[in-house]
Amino acid sequence: MGKIIAIINQKGGVGKTTTAVNLSAALGKEGKRVLLADLDPQGNATSGVGVNKRDVTVSSYHVLMEEAGCSDAIQHTKFKNLDVLPSNIDLAGAEIELVEKENRSRSLRAALLRVREQYDYIFVDCPPSLGLITVNALTASDSILIPIQCEYYALEGLSQLIQTVRTVKRLYNNDIEVEGVLLTMYDSRLNLTEQVVREVKKYFAGQVFRTPIPRSVRVSEAPSYGEPLCYYDPSNRGARAYEAVARELMERNR
Repeated sequence: MGKIIAIINQKGGVGKTTTAVNLSAALGKEGKRVLLADLDPQGNATSGVGVNKRDVTVSSYHVLMEEAGCSDAIQHTKFKNLDVLPSNIDLAGAEIELVEKENRSRSLRAALLRVREQYDYIFVDCPPSLGLITVNALTASDSILIPIQCEYYALEGLSQLIQTVRTVKRLYNNDIEVEGVLLTMYDSRLNLTEQVVREVKKYFAGQVFRTPIPRSVRVSEAPSYGEPLCYYDPSNRGARAYEAVARELMERNR
């Protein structure tokens, strides 16, 4: 039965979608069956695995609004063992529309449970906010993975995120846990980086992945070609880092 992991941080620009795309692809290359569920209206995870979001007619919006099932919306990608539940701009209005729904926090959970057996891992790429779409993702998930950039404001807003997770745990999903914290945009040459790493490891004792994701032009470049980094430039140190994180994730879940 597939493990559902929400990749979440309400702070933008921390490498959340980059992590969702590259970790999904790395696990697919390892032989794991992976579904990448794009819950961000920008649809960057969708285009990051080579799917043209302008051509998407059935998306995560329709799944959240219970107008379609996951199996109606899921698309196979050209990458090994990797499927995507795509998103596009249709999802932008979902926050408002969900308010009127009776089971507004559980729509995604019900949909993913129907396809869970088909996958080893399901990653949910959350929007950079703590609204109803994110609450749906947290309610549906077994755990959360938090990317944190190695920059000055790294821990800003994290207490609010953890409080939201605790609220969801109390009201909707008693089983949700922190899967781990992933350090992104890592540059060992900077003193600030090491300071941030120390602070994050103190805040999330024992939960930080061993391998940080380094700063790399190729990491930023790959999405414009619609390819995960481990296909676009397999020898790149960023690709190798995501592959190491994928292996550590498998170890943790063995």
